[in-house]
Amino acid sequence: MDCCWAPFLYLCLLASQSRTAEASQETLDWMKRMEAAAKRRSNTSFAELIHGLELRLLNASFGGYNLTLQTHIIQALAFKLNCNFTGLSLSSATVEKVPQAQPQHAMQFPAELTQNACRTRSGDLRLICIYFSSTRFFQKDINSSLLSNYVLGAQLSHGYVSNLSEPVNISFWHNQSLEGYTVTCVFWKERASKHHWGAWSPEGCRTERPTPSQVLCRCNHLTYFAVLMQISQAPIPAELLAPLTYISLVGCSISIVASLLTVLLHVQARKQSDSVTRIHMNLHASVLLLNIAFLLSPVLATPPVPGAACVALAATLHYALLSCLTWMAIEGFNLYLLLGRVYNIYIRRYVLKLCAVGWGVPAFLVLLLLAVKSSVYGPCRIQLSDSQGNSTGFKTMSICWVQSPWVHGVLVMGYGGLTSLFNLVVLAWALRVLNKLRAQEKAPGTRACRDAVTVLGLTVLLGTTWALAFFSFSVFLLPQLFLFTIFNSLYGFFLFLWFCSQRYRSEAEAEAEMEVFTSSQMVQ
Repeated sequence: MDCCWAPFLYLCLLASQSRTAEASQETLDWMKRMEAAAKRRSNTSFAELIHGLELRLLNASFGGYNLTLQTHIIQALAFKLNCNFTGLSLSSATVEKVPQAQPQHAMQFPAELTQNACRTRSGDLRLICIYFSSTRFFQKDINSSLLSNYVLGAQLSHGYVSNLSEPVNISFWHNQSLEGYTVTCVFWKERASKHHWGAWSPEGCRTERPTPSQVLCRCNHLTYFAVLMQISQAPIPAELLAPLTYISLVGCSISIVASLLTVLLHVQARKQSDSVTRIHMNLHASVLLLNIAFLLSPVLATPPVPGAACVALAATLHYALLSCLTWMAIEGFNLYLLLGRVYNIYIRRYVLKLCAVGWGVPAFLVLLLLAVKSSVYGPCRIQLSDSQGNSTGFKTMSICWVQSPWVHGVLVMGYGGLTSLFNLVVLAWALRVLNKLRAQEKAPGTRACRDAVTVLGLTVLLGTTWALAFFSFSVFLLPQLFLFTIFNSLYGFFLFLWFCSQRYRSEAEAEAEMEVFTSSQMVQ
């Protein structure tokens, strides 16, 4: 009897294998159709294609525990589950055909996943996972990038899974540090957009960052997940990178030459210098150091330059910027003394004390950061957007700079904001004092008034251009980029022009006094 049934069982087995192979091939052909539609950007509804793939995976017959199908940009997995499900962990390092040393993504499903479905029915369940390495199927209205262009989806047969007490954990890794970027875990919410078949939403997901290069999403439901990534500042249009780089290179080079020439001229006429001039020269020195470090920063941020060299240059650049900002504040403080005391200033070792503040305080802050956490300095990546402003790739340029968003916010933007605010307050107060001097019939002398106006003009120059850094938003972004780059790359050159005008005026006044003295001697 068994021998009689054996051929029939063998034919049934062959028929089952044939149906399995046929279903798998049909699903694979559908995935290839999706990939072709995405490449040619056809008018085919991506929602219909994705739902069609889901339906085929949920109904596919296959032997064993799981089914894996893969094309160039899509990978589909189907798993047979039951009510004794204890959890499942998937990683790209194990499901890829070529295992990788470090996974690019992973998903971890809790045991609670099948509980609701098992209350209403018994038997086998089907869990499907679909991985996309392209964002062409998920259009978006917001200006941001998807981390590594990965979209990970999961669905359970017989019902929508939501409100899980133990979340589904989805991990994304990148081969670079994500410090300096704002990352948000999101899911694809269908019919949430007027222009596309859905939109990204952060509802029900919590974002964590266990390491600088990893993003962990904890979500209480199943759907398609991704990580939205935005740099802290607005992205720079890629087509503007070349002109901005050229302007910076030319402007900083001119400023370096101008600052060097100013310092040399000051050394030549050092006997004639006073405390005010020496303060100006310290500002020139800080600007010179800032320009040199800035020009070297992109060069040392790219391999094969050692990372230690980039860290050292980033710390030097930060120190130069803090010194420059500090000397700006010292210029405002000195202006306050000039006008408040009407040139009646004597402070013992005045310039030496100012040098201790102007150079010592920035050095203390930078050395403290290096001692606490040297990783705050290093290659910093600036995001570039495409011409439409909606790039989904990971396009960046690197410079040696501050990597920590907290340090950048406090010791760059905060420090600069306080300096600009202080100088603007001094400027407003100085204008009020000058108006009173002009209103008085007995002014304290035209020379004092002219000198005060000159120093006041320097304060305006210091405060105005650097305050442009706080207009990097909305419609102000592009004008701010060019104005800030032009004015501040030529900052040393403008100071050189001011130095020349001051020196010319001093020489003219000295010649006039000499002529008056000579005339009085001849009369006598």
